[in-house]
Amino acid sequence: YTFIMCGIFGFVSKDKVKAVPIVLEGLKRLEYRGYDSSGLAVLTDSRIYSKKKSGRIMELEKVVSDDVMASIAIGHTRWATHGKPTNKNAHPHGDCTGKIYLVHNGIIENFKELKSKLEKRGHIFKSDTDTEVAAHLIEDFSKNYSFEEAVRLALKSIVGAYAFAIVNANNPTTMIVARNSSPLLVGFSESDKFVASDASAILPHTRKVVYLHDGEFAVLTPSDFRIATLDRKAVSRGQELIEWSQDEVGKNKFPHFMLKEIYEEPSAVENAIRGRLIVKDGIAKLGGLESVEGKIKRLNRMIISACGTAYLAGLTGEYMLEEYGGIPVEVEYASEFRYKKQKFDARTALLSISQSGETADTLGALKEAKRKGVLNLG
Repeated sequence: YTFIMCGIFGFVSKDKVKAVPIVLEGLKRLEYRGYDSSGLAVLTDSRIYSKKKSGRIMELEKVVSDDVMASIAIGHTRWATHGKPTNKNAHPHGDCTGKIYLVHNGIIENFKELKSKLEKRGHIFKSDTDTEVAAHLIEDFSKNYSFEEAVRLALKSIVGAYAFAIVNANNPTTMIVARNSSPLLVGFSESDKFVASDASAILPHTRKVVYLHDGEFAVLTPSDFRIATLDRKAVSRGQELIEWSQDEVGKNKFPHFMLKEIYEEPSAVENAIRGRLIVKDGIAKLGGLESVEGKIKRLNRMIISACGTAYLAGLTGEYMLEEYGGIPVEVEYASEFRYKKQKFDARTALLSISQSGETADTLGALKEAKRKGVLNLG
């Protein structure tokens, strides 16, 4: 099934700082999202310093300079989709001029058509990835438009899922980020802004964040931040406060996240049922289901849709729901559910399970069920 998972990290600062250690720290917190290669691009004095390397982030550390001063930088840790995990296919990717660099999480579905058109226009590609198309596309539009407008037009030309962080040496105080079906957030401290595909990467710096929505892009400068849709409609969105702490997302004393999660199981179960059991009546109160309680009571069929380990959790849920709920339950791989001819009625519900909340096929199954008017649970 389609599995889109790479890590993006970046920052925009009011001051020039040692950029490389900050990016490397952020990437290490995202390394679970991909570890076949990594890279960074640092915008310094209208030039871009960029290094990338196949292998774990420790391999990148060996080839970068720690003393590069900059106020804008982006980084990436990759899980390969298009192109083998090699140095040339690692992110960031640049354009022909060496002025535009970007990092990407997602899949550009129409990259072959775009690449063919760009090659006919004289663009020379250095990698086997779909991502590099975006850099050349922005370069092509930049011949006639501003950096921001070139990015917007490039995004309008792309079909697929993406989260981008983009820098341009000709616009040394600006970073542009964008999202469609891949997660991206912006964090805010007193003097800096941080971009990441996961909040865990920015928790050492801030807990104040704004999440981008699908079809939006944002322009970041040391003094400004604004969001717009790809149709140029301005978006106003307030900051949210992340409620969990840095310790909760770290490994703490454990050598591996899996071992940490095993030891967390008793407290995880306790937290899941806290406030939801009415002991004196011997029943549970699930507040999130109250608005659809009537529909749930009429159900005669439930479909569980998930991928990977979430699918295995669904198989366990199948037995529990059939035993205690008394209704037939089917468990479907989300990637197959999307393409099957499903027959639904008003007494069917879809229960989607995802550990990350961003599994592309599970989200696709959810959207398909919504389109058909099926009751959706998660």
